[in-house]
Amino acid sequence: MALGKREKRIVAVSKVAIFTNAFLSLLKISIGLFAGSLAVVADGIDSASDVLTSLITLFTAHIVARPPNLKFPFGYNKADTLATKILAFIIFFAGAQLAISTFGKLVHPVPRAIPKTIAVYIVMVSIVGKQLLALYLKKAGKSEQSSMLIANAKNMQSDVLISLSVLIGLTATFIFKMPLLDVLTAFAVSGWIMLTALKIFIESGRDLMDGVDNPEIYKKIIAACTKVGGVSHPHRIRVRKMAYLYIIALDIELAGETTLQEAHAKSHEVEKEIRQNIENIYDVVIHIEPQGDVDDSEVFGISEKNL
Repeated sequence: MALGKREKRIVAVSKVAIFTNAFLSLLKISIGLFAGSLAVVADGIDSASDVLTSLITLFTAHIVARPPNLKFPFGYNKADTLATKILAFIIFFAGAQLAISTFGKLVHPVPRAIPKTIAVYIVMVSIVGKQLLALYLKKAGKSEQSSMLIANAKNMQSDVLISLSVLIGLTATFIFKMPLLDVLTAFAVSGWIMLTALKIFIESGRDLMDGVDNPEIYKKIIAACTKVGGVSHPHRIRVRKMAYLYIIALDIELAGETTLQEAHAKSHEVEKEIRQNIENIYDVVIHIEPQGDVDDSEVFGISEKNL
């Protein structure tokens, strides 16, 4: 199975994320244990989960590249959205595990020493590394219009804030000589991880529910229809996304005396106008009706009166 240009880019970006997160995770966990900082270890565990999320994007890129078949006639592009859901679950699980662990240490505290100052320097390295990785993933995600890469970029960006909170917690620990602050910071980090996971989960649900993130697309479809002479009342417009691609279905009206050949030509003109005005079209399905045809049972889809 040959990968397309888009899939090759996703694979390359995922490999960079895997190696970067693996390095940072090993560094933070080992130094965190040596320095006696639970917050830094927690940050390292979060980076370890990021290795898994990047492996998922790598695997999904190969699935997306599969051609349509009898079982999946639209192809495998929605694997991108399903992978985003899986990423949300993994991120949430990592945050929940961390929350349970740190909550136990808050309920049953034990005497702890002040962490070593090397922990601060490792966190600074993590902040720089994660920020650069987040920008790289975000740029690639937007360029390739991949929801899972964008979700992974958001995950990396939240990791930057997590590392900043760890840095603040460590600094406060050194200033006030209270090791408990390190544990409290780790607990706060777990909450942020779970919140990020919930946001990604909700956003990815829109595509699986056949929703669209930009309602302006309906105005563009109606405008495209009005450019074709003889075409009126575009209605029952339905737009859904398959990863970064749009599938559009709509009804248009033509004069009742229009021949089948003329109607066929008009529908092609409408499709051409839609494709010229909207990027990333996978398919356009047009149903033709005679002017004035009204069906009160048609309760789904969008028309101009709904905008």
